[in-house]
Amino acid sequence: MKAILLAAGRGTRISRSIDGKPKCMLMLDEDTRLIEYTTDLLHANGIADVILVLGYQSRVIRETLATRHVRFIENHFFDCTNSIASLWFARSELDGYDDCLVMNGDVFLSEQAIDAVLAEKESPVLFYDTSRCEDADYRFQCEGDRLVNYGKHLSLGDTSGEYIGCARLDRAFVPAFLSRLDQLIGSQQHGKWWEDVLYSFSSERKIIARDIGGAFWGEVDYIEDYTRIMTFYKALSRETGRVAMTL
Repeated sequence: MKAILLAAGRGTRISRSIDGKPKCMLMLDEDTRLIEYTTDLLHANGIADVILVLGYQSRVIRETLATRHVRFIENHFFDCTNSIASLWFARSELDGYDDCLVMNGDVFLSEQAIDAVLAEKESPVLFYDTSRCEDADYRFQCEGDRLVNYGKHLSLGDTSGEYIGCARLDRAFVPAFLSRLDQLIGSQQHGKWWEDVLYSFSSERKIIARDIGGAFWGEVDYIEDYTRIMTFYKALSRETGRVAMTL
């Protein structure tokens, strides 16, 4: 399996609160940035091939990860496109023989969360958290394990949980995914999220939504998200006497 991390955006909703830093470069403690934690987490769990799609302040991120085994792709149009374009620039990385984890670069996954993600064998799968409904940002409505509706507009009664910002695609599904990705980009829909490629299939085939079982995770959209992640990380470090995992 390989992992593609999408980390090209500016993060406009939180930018003023973090002095314009890329969200993936936020510090979890005095020594560790979010993107360092994530790449180390993936490597520690057997994902050797990690690709980052960069744009905003890409040089800073490249320098930070210079000693780690990661590869980079640039979305030079990050300021006028959304994450669907970032994934389109990385499309050659999908077109191969590997299953793939696609993940937003501002997502923090605990060890328990990555275990739940990597235990999954089906495809295509979007992961969500049933323990976060009332405070959910991007909401999923599911019937069993099938995604039937999605968005911020869902009422609490229709909300099954909160989307956590990552998906698993197996190599059998990739050709259909790439064809739809090309169609959307070809029709100038470069302002969409990469997940919209998967959502576009939901009326045609089963898109699986898998609950991560209450494992801790976070996505840095607002300053409150960042505070929540830091609190978890620092508490875990104190409890274990290490930096959240064995690197």
